[in-house]
Amino acid sequence: MSEKHISLQNTPERKGTVSRPVSFFSNGATLQGMLFTPEESEAPLPAVIVTGAWTTVKEQMPGTYARELAARGFAALAFDFSGWGESEGSPRYVEDPAVKTRDIIAATNFLTSLEEIDHKRIHGLGICASSGYMADVASLSSDLQRVALVAPWLHDQQIAAAIYGGEDSVAGLIAASEADTAAGTTLLAASASDENSVMYQAPYYTEQDRGLIPEYDNKFSALSWKPWLTYNGLASAERLNKPLLFVGSASIALPAGVEAYENRTSAPIEKVWLGDDVTQFDFYDRKDVVAASADAVAEFFTA
Repeated sequence: MSEKHISLQNTPERKGTVSRPVSFFSNGATLQGMLFTPEESEAPLPAVIVTGAWTTVKEQMPGTYARELAARGFAALAFDFSGWGESEGSPRYVEDPAVKTRDIIAATNFLTSLEEIDHKRIHGLGICASSGYMADVASLSSDLQRVALVAPWLHDQQIAAAIYGGEDSVAGLIAASEADTAAGTTLLAASASDENSVMYQAPYYTEQDRGLIPEYDNKFSALSWKPWLTYNGLASAERLNKPLLFVGSASIALPAGVEAYENRTSAPIEKVWLGDDVTQFDFYDRKDVVAASADAVAEFFTA
């Protein structure tokens, strides 16, 4: 494993990008995405699928990183998962890792259908919660060549229990997810004032100049608890044999998950670690942090 600590610098000017809406199918649902490409480029282009944190839509951090990677020479796809944003799919607002993993596979298949894409240079970038989903797809699909995880959130059931108040608390949330009323129970995903929201007073999600944008559903179905809390984001570690990049800091939300994944995998790993003052939410939209992260990812994908 190689590890690099970098300091943040002024963000250089990048070449322009263009984007266009695209759509593709996943398990019968039409998913909506945006494909970002360099303003001036020659096909075929290397490509990357970009996915974001839980409950998010393509206009948030996935689109931010997709645009940055397009400025660095990639065709970058950001899309709304089934049941989220502009995409079809029911039930809505369910954070189901199995469904989202299936959607990433569909996105990969979509990119391989485009003549402008170099099918031998398609990669995956997972941010926060979707890191586990992206690593899972990379371990299963021959179409993804490399995988990068930014501010990774990687949990198994033991880690989830520690985060969510212990086994009894987790059991209660799972029971709520299995209740007859769960399908009709939609919680507020994030709020600065509602203590019952899933992410109470969380930065980024509760700030209108950051993640609280009109496109954000800001909803969380009670059906989410069981698939989310029983998910094992570390399970792909034994299967993954492709180059893997971690980008993070000592202050991300779940550094223990990164360490656990490292200990379980034999995949060749590179790590780029930013300063200790860089938080989880800084990776979503802080300009210098995003630029440094995108630089590291682009360099890794072109290695």
